[in-house]
Amino acid sequence: MLELLTVFLRLGLTSFGGPAAHLGYFQTEFVERRRWLSAAQFADLVALAQFLPGPSSSQVNLSIGYLRAGLPGALLAWAGFTLPSVLALAAFAAWVGELPDLNAGWLAGLKVAAVAVVAHAAAGMWRSLVGGPVQAALALGTAALLLAWPVWFGGGGLSAGVQVVALLLCAGVGWAALPAPAAPAQPLQLGPAPRVGAALLLLAALLLLVLPLLRPLGPVWELLDQTYRAGALVFGGGHVVLPLLEGGLVPDWVDHERFVAGYGAANAVPGPLFTFASYLGAVQHRLPTLTGVAAATLGIFLPGALLMLGALPFWSRLAAQTWARRALLGLNAGVVGLLLAALYDPVFTSGVAGPLHLALALLAYGALRAWNAPAWAVVLACAGAGWALF
Repeated sequence: MLELLTVFLRLGLTSFGGPAAHLGYFQTEFVERRRWLSAAQFADLVALAQFLPGPSSSQVNLSIGYLRAGLPGALLAWAGFTLPSVLALAAFAAWVGELPDLNAGWLAGLKVAAVAVVAHAAAGMWRSLVGGPVQAALALGTAALLLAWPVWFGGGGLSAGVQVVALLLCAGVGWAALPAPAAPAQPLQLGPAPRVGAALLLLAALLLLVLPLLRPLGPVWELLDQTYRAGALVFGGGHVVLPLLEGGLVPDWVDHERFVAGYGAANAVPGPLFTFASYLGAVQHRLPTLTGVAAATLGIFLPGALLMLGALPFWSRLAAQTWARRALLGLNAGVVGLLLAALYDPVFTSGVAGPLHLALALLAYGALRAWNAPAWAVVLACAGAGWALF
């Protein structure tokens, strides 16, 4: 247990670079160096995490802990890998919350960095997830719908329910119109007993249905519902949590400026990007800080954990279903559209206030795209440039 916690704590303090980099660190540490699991087992865990909603690197991290030492091992692995990022962002939120002027130069630089990071993520996801005219139409149509909806129907922002409906429609079109990709190789049987897995999947579904009914009980339940729903619907990468959280929490819980500044900061710390929700729980104004952090962190990570551990014993049958692979293609295209819409509002509209801001955003994007600079370095450089220029 101590070894498990120590190893994942070290990774949680040093794992910069996002989900793809995290998985590379895990393979080096647990497959090649410690030999806790075989390359085939690790590939199965990664494939299932990519198939399910939730933070893929955190789901693999949780599964390794479970395979090593059961449920206590899963909790220790998750805590070691995730809590450093939670604490760093909560501290940043406390600092930002005390600032009277959110137009400070370095904060403006963080917002500009968020523009570059999200644009880079959207471009990468388009290359990997949009493979033909139908998927391109789904991605662009989703983005157009989400951008036009507030204009057509008014209101202060986009309802999270509209995002959910758009993703479900994309999954339906994918199921009906897209050819199924080849099935993966037969995975190994891993994880808890099938009966336990079924119970975990049922619990994940019940929470998705029950939490909205508990919202009248108070703001804690509202925050749990918003973050749980976001965590249950994030396909395609951690950056997609941005539009899902924005649709449910801005502006009622967090204003646009703090939201975008926090997203920039989330890209400068190690660990999973989903801890952006922990920052929002700390900076919101309707609950005590510690309560908000705990509720947001639990809500955003719980659905992915339940789905991952619950699906492990059924992965071989799930991956063989043609309808599921077709629907996933359409869903992934819709996810790209979701991120494209968020790139404009709130990221671009909050981050680019003039020609100098746009120039810095273009340079930051070039550093990410052409020079493969790490996101944390670009974020820190933009904060420094913003302090000097704005």
